[in-house]
Amino acid sequence: MAARTSHMDVQGIDVEVVRKEVRTLRIGVYPPEGRVRVSAPFGVGDEAIRGSVERRLDWIEKHRERFRSQIREGELDYAEGDLILFRGELCPLHIVSGATRVSVSYRPDSKRLELRLPRDSSREEREKALYSFYRGELKRELPLLIARWEPRLGVKVAEAGIKRMKTRWGTCNPRARRVWINLELAKRPPACLEFVVVHELAHLIEKSHDARFKAVLDAHLPDWRSAQKLLKSYPLV
Repeated sequence: MAARTSHMDVQGIDVEVVRKEVRTLRIGVYPPEGRVRVSAPFGVGDEAIRGSVERRLDWIEKHRERFRSQIREGELDYAEGDLILFRGELCPLHIVSGATRVSVSYRPDSKRLELRLPRDSSREEREKALYSFYRGELKRELPLLIARWEPRLGVKVAEAGIKRMKTRWGTCNPRARRVWINLELAKRPPACLEFVVVHELAHLIEKSHDARFKAVLDAHLPDWRSAQKLLKSYPLV
């Protein structure tokens, strides 16, 4: 049976209701605006769904407020003056047109990003150039962080890489001793990058997120909860 989608108003909140072949009712809150979506079995009626949403209004509002408070770049044209996230700061973008080759640099004195491109470059070319800059920054920083933390944790990484991910800040394959971090971390404060690296390396000791895993973080990065909270103040996508 095909899924059916409808909407209902619950105390001023527009709730998307998707009835489909699932066993249990689930409520989700999604960025960037805090959209509320309910997945429910076909047989669950509107009043039961409304009651479930009303009982979780405090939880829903908590997540909606977190999304509203997250630091976002907004819609970007990658044009002169656009505010671009880099290392946790919104940096003005300065375009230098007519350059012979593409390059991006960070000017710490003015806290701006300078993008040099051939004349009449497209938005896509500018975005590609900026993400190439991000990748280069992380390629420089990641090996240094791994080299710093491997002896502290008593682990050894076989491979480390960078890629854009939509749902995770980092991943670890303990068997292959392979670590990946999200390219978006170039936009976040350095403490966030370090936290994610240590978090993934800790999975080489403990695969799950149980008490033993947290004890590893407590022992080696005592302020990890603050870094995690800081990371959550930025949207993943």
